[in-house]
Amino acid sequence: MDMGLNNKTALITGSTKGIGKAIAIELAKEGVNVLINGRSYEEVEQTVNEIKANFPATSPQNATADMVDIGQREALFEKYPNIDILVNNMGVYEIMQYEDVDDEVWEKYFRTNVLAANGLAKFYLPKMLKNDYGRIIFIASEEAIMPSGQMPQYAMTKSMLLSLSKSLSKLTTGTEVTVNTILPGPTLSENVHQIIEGIYPNEEMTFSEKEKKFMTTNLPQSEIQRFIKPIEIGRLTTFVCSPYASAFKGSPIRMDGGMVPTIF
Repeated sequence: MDMGLNNKTALITGSTKGIGKAIAIELAKEGVNVLINGRSYEEVEQTVNEIKANFPATSPQNATADMVDIGQREALFEKYPNIDILVNNMGVYEIMQYEDVDDEVWEKYFRTNVLAANGLAKFYLPKMLKNDYGRIIFIASEEAIMPSGQMPQYAMTKSMLLSLSKSLSKLTTGTEVTVNTILPGPTLSENVHQIIEGIYPNEEMTFSEKEKKFMTTNLPQSEIQRFIKPIEIGRLTTFVCSPYASAFKGSPIRMDGGMVPTIF
C-alpha cells in the first residue's frame, strides 16, 4: 500500500536500534528521507549507510546529537531547519524501587524523556503549521496509563507525553498537522533480547521458548504472550505519519498486545 509519504523528511530520535530504527526503516520503505539520530556518530553513520544500501532511492542523513543538550539540539536545528515528520522516540528506562529514585534521577528522566521531546516539538511545530502539513508522534508506553510500580520515574514521564501531545494537538485545529502518541507494550528490543537470554542462560531452549516462559511467568496479562516486534511499531507509526491518518488528532494509540485491561 502506498502511504503517500514519498520524498517527505522525517527526524526519528534514538533511531540506531530498537523501535526507533524499525520506524526509520519502515518510513524509508515508503520513500521517506530519514534523519537518523543517536549520540554516537559511528552508530548513526552505520545505520545511515545500511538504510541507503537497502533503499537507494532515499537520502538518509546523519543527525548525531544528544537531544538532552540544548546546544546540540540548536546545532541540529541549524542543519535541518525543516522536516515533515518528527518522531520523538528517544528515552531512557530502568526498573527502580521508588525509595531509590532521588531528585537527580527524577530530573534526568524529565529532561531526557520529556524536555528533549518538547524542545524538538517547540521548534518544528510552528514551521509545520506555517506549511499546513506535518506529523509529530511521541512514543510513550503502556506504563503511561497502567504504571506497574516497577519504574515510577519512567511511567511519570510517559504520562506527561500523553498530556503534552493533547495540548499541542489543540494548536493544530483546522490544519493538516497532527500530534499523536503511540503506546507500545513490551517490545523485543536488542536490550530486552539480552535480558531474556540472561535470565535463561544455560537452559536448552530456543529463544521462542524462553520468551514464552518469561511471558507466562512475568507478564500473564499479555494477550499475545510474546514481545511485540519493533517492526510492528514501525508499521503502525508509518501509517500514523501518512495522509490516511489525518483524522487522528491528539490520540493515544495503543499497540500493547492486550496488556491494558481497560476499554479506554
